[in-house]
Formats: sequence, structure tokens, C-alpha cells
Amino acid sequence: QEQLVESGGALVQPGGSLRLSCAASGFIFSSYAMYWYRQAPGKEREFIAYITPRGDSADYGGSVKGRFTISRDNTKNTVFLQMNTLKPEDTGVYYCKSARSSSFGQGTQVTVSS
Repeated sequence: QEQLVESGGALVQPGGSLRLSCAASGFIFSSYAMYWYRQAPGKEREFIAYITPRGDSADYGGSVKGRFTISRDNTKNTVFLQMNTLKPEDTGVYYCKSARSSSFGQGTQVTVSS
């Protein structure tokens, strides 16, 4: 059974950085692309980032391009999201997802505020 567990969310000041992690289990992690999404209060879930199974290519949503970096460690079945130059509009619950399934993890809260 596929399981995704996000962590690393926190309260951070504007301009700060955070690194999120998503630990995967229950499937062959290295065979699937991985995604990060976020959901801000009162808004629909938004695509943030995508990475290929081998980690050799990535893509980003327009609002985070140039500030966020997705990466993965297939030896640890973990995908990461490095978030720099955070803005208040980056506030939300961040979720990871595999290309194998339509399910999301439980999410991790990121709040950007002074």
C-alpha cells in the first residue's frame, strides 16, 4: 500500500527558506515521477513541482519557478522541496504525490509571516 509522509513545514519569515521532505513507501519509488502541490486557505490545490523518476529533469509552477527546487534520493525513497525567498503567498499545506496514484500524503503546513 502506497504511503507518503510529508514533513518539514514551519512558520518562517518572508525571505526565509525551508526544506520539505516526503518519505515514500509501499511502491517502487525509483520507477515513478513525483510531484509537490500546495493548497492555500480557500483556494484549490496548485501544482508546484515535478521530477522524473531518475531525477534528471524537473518542472515548476510559474509562481515558484526560480525560487523552489525539487530533488529526490532514490536510495532513501524521499523527495525534497527546497524553498527559498519565501513570500506570504507561499503559505499553505504542501503535499507530495506519486505518478503511480491519485492519492496525496497528509500534507505539511508552511506559514510565511512576519
